[in-house]
Amino acid sequence: EALWPLYQMTFAIITPALMVGSFVERMKFSAVMWYCSLWMFAVYFPACHMVWGPGGAMAAAGVLDFAGGIVVHITAGIGALVGAAVLGPRKENKMVAGNLVLTVLGTGMLWVGWYGFNGGSALAAGADAAFACLATQIAAATAAIVWTAQDIAETGKASMLGIATGSIAGLATVTPCAGFVGPLGALLLGVAGGVVCRFFSLVVKEKYGYDDSLDVFGVHGVGGFIGTCLLGIVAAPALGGFNFETTVAAQSLIQCAAAVGTAAYTAVASYACLMATKAIVGGDLRVPEGAEQGEGLDMWCHGEACYTLSEGEIGGGQPAPE
Repeated sequence: EALWPLYQMTFAIITPALMVGSFVERMKFSAVMWYCSLWMFAVYFPACHMVWGPGGAMAAAGVLDFAGGIVVHITAGIGALVGAAVLGPRKENKMVAGNLVLTVLGTGMLWVGWYGFNGGSALAAGADAAFACLATQIAAATAAIVWTAQDIAETGKASMLGIATGSIAGLATVTPCAGFVGPLGALLLGVAGGVVCRFFSLVVKEKYGYDDSLDVFGVHGVGGFIGTCLLGIVAAPALGGFNFETTVAAQSLIQCAAAVGTAAYTAVASYACLMATKAIVGGDLRVPEGAEQGEGLDMWCHGEACYTLSEGEIGGGQPAPE
């Protein structure tokens, strides 16, 4: 029991950490802190209680979320989208990876850590945890392959960024279902995540012009949404899942209603939190244009550079201040 609060805190901290990835390089540090703090009370805690808490409204309605598809990924994805929309795009919208070595390293850390989230949600070292980890692996690998196959079909090249992003899409998509599905269900989730998340991350984002820097909405929000909605199908006994107390159609309806309701509530609450944050920090969520396009947020907010490239030059190719 002593470990339970610590385990729950890992879910609580990763959710706003995911969300922050959508509005990097333009939001004040104070605004980030206030927004995340208000958002936790307005969005995360209510969602967590409704889905996982004793007597929670969604739990009582029969909603299933094994490891955070609703609680973590839908809420973070929608909060990220609202934040990116309110802030607007970066002045210099650099849609390229800054360091693929760190991207691969971070992807590996996330992939391994996901076994702790999904497998650990079984709350015991046994068959349920093992099958949750197996489903996690299958979905992540499948989504990475599917994403890469689409890259090759469109450009003739497989990209490291595509493999990394595809694997995270698979991990997010399987999260609500991990303990309820068999290998075939996990495979189908990986395919869905690889196709739908890529479409939102590349096509939808380009069409509507919102600057979701790390594709938090496209990967985590959409992945959590489709995983939640598909749970009633992929967790059916015919696909190797567990036995429902309801029919596939009834469970699917419950899951879809929960996903849509959570997304709608999160959008409204996130906007309210941003407006409250704007008032608290003095009316402007963004850093000054000079900081955004000149010295960068590392120096402007914290007075230090993330890395030094050479003498007299800081990270990003900017000259060090005198």
